[in-house]
Amino acid sequence: GDGVGVRAAAMFLWDYGVFGLMLLVSTGIGLFHGLSKGGQKTSEDFFTGGRRMAAVPVGLSLSASFMSAIQVLGVPAEAYRYGSKFLWMCLGQLLNTLLTAHLFLPVFYRLGLTSTYEYLERRFSRRVRLCGTVQYIAATVLYTGIVIYAPALILNQVTGLDIWASLLSTGAICTFYTTIGGMKAVIWTDVFQVFVMLSGFIAVIIRGLLLAGGPARVLAIAANGSRVNFGDFNPDPRSRYTFWSFVLGGTLLWLSMYGVNQAQVQRYVACRSEREARIALLVNQVGLFCIVSSAVACGLVMFALYKDCDPLLAGYISAPDQYMPYLVLDIFQTSPGVPGLFLACAYSGTLSTASTSINAMAAVTVEDLVKPRMPALSPRRLTLVSKGLSVLCRAVPCHPILGRAMLHNNVPWCAVPCHAVLCCPLPCCAAPSWAVPCCSVPCHAVPCCTVPCNPFCATLRLPALQRAVPCCATSCHAALCCATLCRAMQCCAAPRCAVQPALCRAAP
Repeated sequence: GDGVGVRAAAMFLWDYGVFGLMLLVSTGIGLFHGLSKGGQKTSEDFFTGGRRMAAVPVGLSLSASFMSAIQVLGVPAEAYRYGSKFLWMCLGQLLNTLLTAHLFLPVFYRLGLTSTYEYLERRFSRRVRLCGTVQYIAATVLYTGIVIYAPALILNQVTGLDIWASLLSTGAICTFYTTIGGMKAVIWTDVFQVFVMLSGFIAVIIRGLLLAGGPARVLAIAANGSRVNFGDFNPDPRSRYTFWSFVLGGTLLWLSMYGVNQAQVQRYVACRSEREARIALLVNQVGLFCIVSSAVACGLVMFALYKDCDPLLAGYISAPDQYMPYLVLDIFQTSPGVPGLFLACAYSGTLSTASTSINAMAAVTVEDLVKPRMPALSPRRLTLVSKGLSVLCRAVPCHPILGRAMLHNNVPWCAVPCHAVLCCPLPCCAAPSWAVPCCSVPCHAVPCCTVPCNPFCATLRLPALQRAVPCCATSCHAALCCATLCRAMQCCAAPRCAVQPALCRAAP
């Protein structure tokens, strides 16, 4: 269809009804978890759901958090322009999941932390913890501003949907259910919103396949147009997308998001057990694969339909980010309600990311800034402070100036610099103490210290280490290499070694 015809068919009352239904259901989920069982009695209930969450909802929530409207609108456009090699991102995500499950998750879960950055204080100092906290808040404010503003701007340009109406409606609903329901509401609304996102993609794929002549014809057209291009192993770093950029660069980028990012760690430590947390990461991987592959499929369908008449070159749209909304309004001109489903799909991504960011920013503010300065606060007052901070954290990134300042013509990666510059250094700070467990100086420099074993060892559930190595210092995190530490200690006397002979077999 032509651009004028698409705009004329822009949005019907049914479409707004479907969008409003999505917001209503999200609000209902928040109310249910906010009022059931007396609500949140402590800040731990508010931020981690009392650490009693099941693996499947947590895993789906992890999938939804970083698959925002930026990905819903941008990934199909990137697949349309650069091909299906975008699916290599799933391999990078899989490698990240394995690394997180085996390196980062065990330590954070056993420590029982609410704020990820509390580990930095135990490992280094209070100043390093505050540095990590400020770093995270700055990155999240910028990222959330883009996530909220970008889809509102794009949908306004294509459908005529008022920017302020979309910002205020989604912002108010998101703030309400996050503040009332806490982490449980965030997780269960994310579950609902994942299915809304997939429903929107599937509707576009089915309708597009019917119009293009079926899956075989779509794949044939995509192959002829060099869009089925998994074999791009070009090592040139200047190439936009290659196997190496997705697998190597993507793994490091996603590791900064899933390994040490507060929003993700806060979710998997909310699971009932460490095993459930590992399962949640695997469920998250399945959810990410379904969403990314659906988005890439939409891009290939779009190429099959528009190979001879590119909407951008024809002047029907003004930026690559508008491909997906244009496609939806074009192929569903005679189907009232379906464009509303896609609108709900895009804004489900916005709500899931924004609610996660709100809860995470409130958590680090309470744990890293409020609690250390006001330790005498009662659990009830701390919960009220947490809810108040949730409202405040929502007000900062919702200002469209933040999104407008960061937004360029390439929506999928306009937010990447925020994470790459501000968040990627954090795994490098945390990893050495686990990859090289005995790297801390004090244990070796003071071989016969008389300092009692730090409670940190007890938190890691290593009572044998406490008995066998009574001088483990605060900065010595030997969770993965107890025997090496014990051999390095010259104070491992016979009575102590007798407690754990296998641990100290090589000790003098």
